[in-house]
Amino acid sequence: MQGVINTTILGLFFGTIGTTLGGIIGCTMKNNSNKFLSFILSFAAGLMMAVICFDLIPEALSISELAECIIGIIFGIIVMIFCDVIVDKKFNTKKPKNTVKNNLLKTGIIVSIGLAIHNIPEGLAIGSGFDESTKLGLSLALAICFHDIPEGISMAVPMKNGGMKIYKIMIYVILSGIATGIGALIGCIIGKISEQIIAICLSFAAGAMLYIVSGELIPESNTLYKGRMSAIGNMLGFIIGIGITIL
Repeated sequence: MQGVINTTILGLFFGTIGTTLGGIIGCTMKNNSNKFLSFILSFAAGLMMAVICFDLIPEALSISELAECIIGIIFGIIVMIFCDVIVDKKFNTKKPKNTVKNNLLKTGIIVSIGLAIHNIPEGLAIGSGFDESTKLGLSLALAICFHDIPEGISMAVPMKNGGMKIYKIMIYVILSGIATGIGALIGCIIGKISEQIIAICLSFAAGAMLYIVSGELIPESNTLYKGRMSAIGNMLGFIIGIGITIL
């Protein structure tokens, strides 16, 4: 029982410290130009695509069948569409008043929801890693912590520029990180969880992130600024994401 508690605490710590640090960086950034915002959003899109292509889907395919992965991806997309509709109604982004701010706010919240979903299978990896060995668990936790920093930035910047108060932004950021601790708890308790379930969780997260990239980040980035900076941000995020996934 003590081992489960320790693993959960470590999952919470490493899961929240990365996103929280990224959230602080995002909240303290002074550049509010559309060009800069477009760069940040497209950077986050590239980063997420790298995680999808070189981490989540390959890992899911390595332990399960293609059909199960596709089911997980489709389910993840459907859930994010549902979340998008709810957030859209909440912030009335179709109204002409403060449309840009509302869209940015909605994008930030959708990103935080998607990353929270993505953090659960990451926590499963940490919990399963500690079940195998302390060294493996710590290695996974540190790698996840580092790549959560740019994710925290990608959450905080659009919410800040959408007019959300900083303390509320940090609540969203921290809650997203807490999902890693929840996943670590599940992974540690179940230990030898069915590989099919893990594969569906990974592909579900991939589908959720795929919708965020295609339905939120890239369209909003192109709306804010139509120059090369958004393309550069996307490519840079993708390249850095490749480096992060092989850590």
